[in-house]
Amino acid sequence: MGDKRLGEFEEVLLLLVGILNDDAYALRIAQEFKSQTGKSSSIGAVHATLARLSKKGFLTSKMGKPSAVRGGRRKRIYEITAAGQQTLAISRDIRLRLWNQFPGFSTSSFQLI
Repeated sequence: MGDKRLGEFEEVLLLLVGILNDDAYALRIAQEFKSQTGKSSSIGAVHATLARLSKKGFLTSKMGKPSAVRGGRRKRIYEITAAGQQTLAISRDIRLRLWNQFPGFSTSSFQLI
């Protein structure tokens, strides 16, 4: 499985796969990335990152059903593995621990609007 660390883009894409669930295919992930972050990303960067996350063991994929909208082509649907979920939890815990040590930015002092 190799490297268990996540870069920021990897972490966001992994989260988006979890959010999108059965709709987690590359183009939809890229669209949601732009919607959630306000930043564009090339489809090539998304494909490369999804492949890297799969190689690390954080994602699996399967081919979806053929779609008439896509001329009968199928989409590759991604799903987070248990290792991916564990890595996200570790990443979240590290970030929360750091935010809670930053004066004035403790997560316990934030109130949701």
